[in-house]
Amino acid sequence: MALAGPEPGGALDRLIQLLARLPGFGPRSARRAALQLISRRESLMAPLAAALAEALDKVRPCSRCGNLDTMDPCAVCRDPARDAGVVCVVESVGDLWAIERSGAFRGLYHVLGGHLSAIDGIGPDELRIPALIARLGAPLREVVLALNATVDGQTTAHYIAAQLAGRGVAVTRLAHGVPVGGELDYLDDGTLAAALKARRPSAE
Repeated sequence: MALAGPEPGGALDRLIQLLARLPGFGPRSARRAALQLISRRESLMAPLAAALAEALDKVRPCSRCGNLDTMDPCAVCRDPARDAGVVCVVESVGDLWAIERSGAFRGLYHVLGGHLSAIDGIGPDELRIPALIARLGAPLREVVLALNATVDGQTTAHYIAAQLAGRGVAVTRLAHGVPVGGELDYLDDGTLAAALKARRPSAE
């Protein structure tokens, strides 16, 4: 006879349902994770609950670039060693973190918060494109479009390049190493580093 699952609406069932919403989790992996948390209450579940509460209370988007941090501006924007003349435009914070892991970029960032999508009703005003335009001017000299190599990502890159044309700033894009249809957060560090170093003018 199979063991009964958690009662509908119970605390354990609620935990499993929430875990199942996370990327990479399904019902089965969510159940395994929930059981692991319950079995390790003091060493894992309690610290995780405290970390989640702290993140909920303190982590906010950076008002300049859109990165996530407990400070505003974020640590990247506040770093005096960064090259403020180059801004790398990415779709998500995950993409920003992926590029940072590569160690190949020492400029600043701008997180769009997604990509243009007519099907989903996402236009320029739903993204942080106006905020990017507002960042133009000294000392900014180059904008690197590091958007995902998907149809929507490239459509967004073309739109931004057109908006920046004739505004006195060089617009470059990631070169070889990023496969068509690939997403930055899933690429290895070496591939990202090679693409950043070999970036080319956006008009090509």
